[in-house]
Amino acid sequence: MIPDLMQVLAAAEETGGPDVGKLLGTFVQYGMVGVFALLMVLGIVVPKWAMTALTTEKDNWRLAFEQERAAHQVTREQLIAAQASVDTANEQGRATVQLLERLGHRTQPTGSV
Repeated sequence: MIPDLMQVLAAAEETGGPDVGKLLGTFVQYGMVGVFALLMVLGIVVPKWAMTALTTEKDNWRLAFEQERAAHQVTREQLIAAQASVDTANEQGRATVQLLERLGHRTQPTGSV
């Protein structure tokens, strides 16, 4: 059983694949510097310049989003006002047609010239 395990381990080392254990061991053997480097590689510790750039980018996206939202709100308000104008014009048109019919004018079918 133990010779089989030794053969498997020897075969794994001969394949030349990356050995994560050795890589972590290399980082850790350097003490705090190794731990800090490992944390940077994993993305847990981020340099200040990178964090400042990310924060600035986030603020720029938020500002753009808020400006876009405000622009869409103005568009929605304009559409509501335009719809109110259309509704008013339709009602005035109906009232005019009814008035003309009462006065004896005949309405022409829609689509005729």
